[in-house]
Amino acid sequence: MTCYVDNMYLNPMGRFGRMKMSHLIANTEGELHAMARQIGIARRWYQGDHYDISISKRQQAILLGAVPVTMFELAGIRWCIKNRRNFNSPDHALLRMRRGFAEQAAKRGRG
Repeated sequence: MTCYVDNMYLNPMGRFGRMKMSHLIANTEGELHAMARQIGIARRWYQGDHYDISISKRQQAILLGAVPVTMFELAGIRWCIKNRRNFNSPDHALLRMRRGFAEQAAKRGRG
């Protein structure tokens, strides 16, 4: 099972009142919900492709094997999953996303 948790809690947008939040995502929905169950996150908190979790839940997820990533790497992973692109690592996912955006921009420029 490959799940990922970002470091959004370090950024002002990762704060909800006094709570500091991170995103939890996974390669598949099944993996994501399984991890959420393991760390005690209710299904009602599912955001369509991720869960927002507290720092304590983030630490639990990491102890259970979730991979800590940056917010940018997580964006790349989400992009790869959505666009059905394989990636070897979080930084590779980020690179694939950037290349994908550049390709899209180049196509728009030619049209």
